Amino acid sequence: MINHDGHSSSSLLLAPEPGRAGLTRAVEGYDQTGSLIRIPVVEERPLTIFLNGQEIVTAMTIGDYPEYLALGFLRNQGMLSLQETVKAVDYDEDLETVVVRTDSQTNYEEKLKKKTRTSGCAVGTVFGDMMEGIEDLVLPEAEIRTSWLYGLSHQINRIPSLYLEAGAIHGSVLCHRDQPLVYMEDVGRHNAVDKIAGWMLSEQVDGADKIMYTTGRLTSEMVIKCANMGIPVLASRSGFTAWGVDIARQVGLTLIGRMRGQRFVCLAGEDRLIRDIDPSQVPADTGKKRRTSAE
Repeated sequence: MINHDGHSSSSLLLAPEPGRAGLTRAVEGYDQTGSLIRIPVVEERPLTIFLNGQEIVTAMTIGDYPEYLALGFLRNQGMLSLQETVKAVDYDEDLETVVVRTDSQTNYEEKLKKKTRTSGCAVGTVFGDMMEGIEDLVLPEAEIRTSWLYGLSHQINRIPSLYLEAGAIHGSVLCHRDQPLVYMEDVGRHNAVDKIAGWMLSEQVDGADKIMYTTGRLTSEMVIKCANMGIPVLASRSGFTAWGVDIARQVGLTLIGRMRGQRFVCLAGEDRLIRDIDPSQVPADTGKKRRTSAE
């Protein structure tokens, strides 16, 4: 397990640490009345990922959990198989690099030549064929109770987070039934998901009985990442893209969006849903209160 300093009062295995040093800095400006204000603004920094001796990519990130980000990115790019033995993950803060070392030689020069800039915030990148490995993928059977969805939405929206502190960020949460397990944030939702993938790989956690909840749009990239992680359910309070829906239907992923208060829309895998609660019994969405000035 990769250890990190810091403590969270949350019952999650890993939770956001909005007060962690270096994630934000205070910036002065003026509000709509012309009054001077001072607010926390999210920091961005580059992180260059190496696989053995080969430079793979430089990602813009908030800088927390760089080892998990590197492992998850390589796993979701098909550059690190589940059968691969990771010997070391070395992070150099001064050089802003992570080197993932395996027990076998790797060479992805041809794959790196084909690059797709995705629709993700902070501009995600997919190397090679986006659909590589997806054509024959079928996700495991699973059930999802609507009471779990409502419970997750209620809990996650109230967890202290960098989003509530400063905004301009996305979150992704790995869940089991109605319990959030690991909550990651970053400037791009693809980075947040990759961090979870890296944690799952490091801890050898199976995705077959898990739910992924994300604050961002349900795009093709998000569906592909979730499918590659073996997670059969992806939910969001945001909307869909048509290609994301098509891929979800192809691989048998349950895709749920526009989750707000009593409402949600399921555009793929509806057969997994067990409607065990009357939506009218669910509290209405009162919205999230984001801090607008330093307290």
